[in-house]
Amino acid sequence: MTSPAERYANSKARQVENGTALPGFRASISFDLDPFQAEACQKVAEGHSVLVAAPTGAGKTVVGEYAIYQALGENRKAFYTTPIKALSNQKYSELVNRYGAQKVGLLTGDTSINSEAQIVVMTTEVLRNMLYADSQTLDGLGYVIMDEVHYLADKFRGAVWEEVIIHLPSNVQIISLSATVSNAEEFGGWLDTVRGQTDVIVSEHRPVPLFQHVMVGPNVVDLFAEDVAFDKVAEDDSKASVNPELRKLVRSHSPGGRVQRGRGRGGRGPQRSSGMGHRINRPAVIGKLDRAALLPAIFFIFSRKGCDMAVQQCAMADLRLTTNEEAAEIAQALDEVAYRIPSEDLDVLEFWSWRDGLVRGFASHHAGLLPIFKEIVEDLFARNLIKVVFATETLALGVNMPARSVVLEKLVKFNGESHVQISSGEYTQLTGRAGRRGIDVEGHSIVVWNPDLEPESLAGLASKRTYPLNSSFRPTYNMSTNLLAQFGREQTRQILETSFAQYQADRSVVGMARQVRSKEESLAGYAKSMECHLGDFTEYLKLQRNLAQVEKNAAKDRRHERRSAAEQSLQAVIRGDVVDLPGGRRFGRAVVVELDKAMYNPRHTVLTEEAQLRRLSVEDLNGPVQIISRIKIPKGFNGRTPKERRDLASSLRNAIYESRPPRQDAQSFDFEGSDSFEREINALRLELKDHPCHACSEKDQHMRWADRYWKLKKDTDKARRAIRGRTNTIATQFDKVCKVLEQFEYLVPSEGGEDFALTDSGRRLRRIYGDRDLLTSQILETGKLTQLNAEELCAVVASLVYQARRDGDRADPKMPTGKIDDIWNSTIKIWGELSDAEEALGLDPTAPPESGLIWPMYKWARGSSLNSALRGTDLAPGDFVRWAKQVIDTLDQFAKNSDLPPLLVRNAYKAVDQIKRGVVAYSNVLE
Repeated sequence: MTSPAERYANSKARQVENGTALPGFRASISFDLDPFQAEACQKVAEGHSVLVAAPTGAGKTVVGEYAIYQALGENRKAFYTTPIKALSNQKYSELVNRYGAQKVGLLTGDTSINSEAQIVVMTTEVLRNMLYADSQTLDGLGYVIMDEVHYLADKFRGAVWEEVIIHLPSNVQIISLSATVSNAEEFGGWLDTVRGQTDVIVSEHRPVPLFQHVMVGPNVVDLFAEDVAFDKVAEDDSKASVNPELRKLVRSHSPGGRVQRGRGRGGRGPQRSSGMGHRINRPAVIGKLDRAALLPAIFFIFSRKGCDMAVQQCAMADLRLTTNEEAAEIAQALDEVAYRIPSEDLDVLEFWSWRDGLVRGFASHHAGLLPIFKEIVEDLFARNLIKVVFATETLALGVNMPARSVVLEKLVKFNGESHVQISSGEYTQLTGRAGRRGIDVEGHSIVVWNPDLEPESLAGLASKRTYPLNSSFRPTYNMSTNLLAQFGREQTRQILETSFAQYQADRSVVGMARQVRSKEESLAGYAKSMECHLGDFTEYLKLQRNLAQVEKNAAKDRRHERRSAAEQSLQAVIRGDVVDLPGGRRFGRAVVVELDKAMYNPRHTVLTEEAQLRRLSVEDLNGPVQIISRIKIPKGFNGRTPKERRDLASSLRNAIYESRPPRQDAQSFDFEGSDSFEREINALRLELKDHPCHACSEKDQHMRWADRYWKLKKDTDKARRAIRGRTNTIATQFDKVCKVLEQFEYLVPSEGGEDFALTDSGRRLRRIYGDRDLLTSQILETGKLTQLNAEELCAVVASLVYQARRDGDRADPKMPTGKIDDIWNSTIKIWGELSDAEEALGLDPTAPPESGLIWPMYKWARGSSLNSALRGTDLAPGDFVRWAKQVIDTLDQFAKNSDLPPLLVRNAYKAVDQIKRGVVAYSNVLE
């Protein structure tokens, strides 16, 4: 029973609420608002902006939906922004179902539906572009809901969120929806500074309790000693003690653990336990979950290949999780998709094997899949028709796709540079998918044990909620030209200093200065310990370090030259060439019997002197192949019979023995490292040998102290630079950007030199958005794009948007046409000049252009099938579609830029039409 004071407070709250749209909203929904939802909605009703931070699945989007409801009642517009197109599509469908198609619009990079509607769902970049263009679509805007606002920490795209927050008109209320972050108050403080009254509402409560488990062998046991949900562990460290039963199981299954009795694979009797030996295969794990009523489940596997292999493993095990009725319903949905995709593309998409897995009740979900495939998986999973999804971690950061259980096979992922353990924030994000509100009483996360997993480490990871939101904001060329055009130099600097990045930097300087003072004291002690009576040991060590770096650079240079020469030589051979293969322990001399038509790293088939057929790639070589002779390959030779191979090997040996000459046009390839490196290495070695400290008997001891000194000095210098950089850091970076723009004649000093004026080039740059904005603009300024036809334009733009998933060290392919080759060479040169200017000013250099999408995009724009377009590349169909849409987005920028030549504008429109077909054009959101 409530107290009189509580009843009085509730009565006052109802009186306040009755003067708003909140009672009507409550009546329009089928559930009661949670306290944090009610509080946030009330603040929105009072005219405040809000930051709502709550766990995944807690229902924070309800606050955004209330803002939309209020906007409709006031006859004002509401924009709902999301970080990814899939989320935009999903939210658009939800809002259409609620309010009808006439009231809801959708704007993404490649889709425009009802853009002047009262409610418009869009990606955040679209809203940023509207603000810079001063679009009329902004008229009447009252509310902006920024879903997944914690994306502003994203290294590549996060700045867009800050741009929007800073530039939205002051009368617009912002409803910021975030995952639980550990510095919500700091972020809210910044929002309050730049937007005015902003209330921070944080909820740590999960509406569906989450319980943590570990699977050791066939056993699933609790992680914690107490039967306690995730919320309680995070609030009270004393509840985070590891389950003793788990410790016991881990000891028994660890290498060196107790001996297990039973049959091993292909053997009998006692076996020494090993973690990998006791790790259950995926069908067995799924069976265990199914028997425990823990399906549907999401398995997070940190690689696309791993996800696809998991599906194959389940199919080979003849796993079936669906009833006949469910299988029929799934098949019907998939057949509708197959009907809409060109039949010639179904095989390259591996549609039939994908369909088979879905009908059985399991599927993969990752960025390599076609968008429509991912949407179908999401839809079927939400309808509880498929029971298991094998997904990469990107699923946890975007689409609303909760499950009863989440399974983590390991806690280490590749971050693009190395394999690292996931953070506590990432762990919370991944496991937060477990537990469906309104369906499940509780959610469950299961970590599959392996010998590298310590229960204590896992308990520490699972009991922390350290997920700080750190700004990734930095001024770009496009941003700078837009701000200068609207506000001038001084006001732009002031605006940039209101960014969250600067706000955080100013707060962190005090602590960093304290750390530097401590490190300087340690450095003084190390310097004393490494003193040498014969000379300056610091100088000696610097010589050693310089020598090591130059040797490293020389080795890298030689490897690159060697690989480049090897790849060029493989592209130059033809059928019948007898070649000498460097590093020939495996191959020696051989004849080319079949050519691989791949554009990158072709793998030709060769026959060795020993009559063995081998596939030859650049990885097998220590340098370029040398064409030493030539023989005729019999017509119809396929090497399937031993006699065929022996006869041709005999001809090969005879040609070598007789020294038959190669064909007349055979090329010779060679490579050599830079002579300058060798000269520098020799000079440094001589200088090192002549240094007095080289003869010191205590050199090794000095060196140990010196290593510690340099390691700490590196950290200290980095901290000093960080402190210097954090004072007016964003404005200082803006000044550097302006210097680059001035150098390339996008800006000119105004009269008096206090401000900048945009040149014609600068005005064109205002409408070019992308990671390589200035490089793209520079290519436009050459005028060469007007010489291209539509498909050539597609290919060139592809080189300006594409970013390979892995850094390559391979030679560029032969270009489709001479014009493309000419522009490619110009692009490389222009990029070199631009990156030199950036590095000279201490700016991060613009990413270099990439050739990996040129051929696929050129062939696709000419009408080739998907199979033909992707042949010879390592592009997944989903990646190709995603990059194709980014090419469309850039071409669309050209088409709508009135400052560009009319011929280029017409070709850009035509190029968009040539790309937007088949799998690229198809999107489930319209159906």
